[in-house]
Amino acid sequence: MYIGGQNHIEHDRIQVKICGITAVEDALACAAMGADAIGLVFFPKSPRYVTLDQAARITSVLPPRVAKVGVFVNESVEAIMAAASACSLSAAQLHGQEPPELVDQLVSHGIDVIKCLYVNGSPEIEMAGQYNAPAFLVECFAGKLPGGNAMAWNWSAAMEFAKNHPTVIAGGLNPENVADAIHAAAPDAVDVSSGVEAFAGRKDRNKVRDFINAVRLCAMEKPTRRIF
Repeated sequence: MYIGGQNHIEHDRIQVKICGITAVEDALACAAMGADAIGLVFFPKSPRYVTLDQAARITSVLPPRVAKVGVFVNESVEAIMAAASACSLSAAQLHGQEPPELVDQLVSHGIDVIKCLYVNGSPEIEMAGQYNAPAFLVECFAGKLPGGNAMAWNWSAAMEFAKNHPTVIAGGLNPENVADAIHAAAPDAVDVSSGVEAFAGRKDRNKVRDFINAVRLCAMEKPTRRIF
């Protein structure tokens, strides 16, 4: 599975990742509706946390074209590699205060990395040059848990960053505003979790369908780089 595009391979559309998947049936529904990637959260404090066994059951039924992204917060290289092996992950999304050296270690072991950076928190987007990550996820820090916590933000603050780095935009996205976010930031991909949920950890299939359709209808303002 291709992640990030250090060679900046152009893609024909904006990609979609549906994060916080906890059930096999939700994963299959997202895949059937055209999601490019699903996210599995391995952070125990998250209401969308999955065990390795749960995640392995989910990834085992997905078609090869759908990327399986593990979301980690301040985990060790060993723990991330073990999860990647047990669950056949396509990539590791690092959502904490991981040092650049950890990214280097994962990449050297063949693990693709998406590093989360913040427009108003740490690590900030200005630190991108310190990370040898194939791709970055950009959002606005808000709330008690790592990540955007469903809070919309000024997505245009990421536009300059997205010009120079393979970029996934996240935080506060839903079917009604994702087109605005894409217009404001011109990312390569978008990532949604709570914005398409029936309740924490379970997806509303109508919302997933509407979200993906809204992304597909967006006119591309620039060639995109393939993330997943």
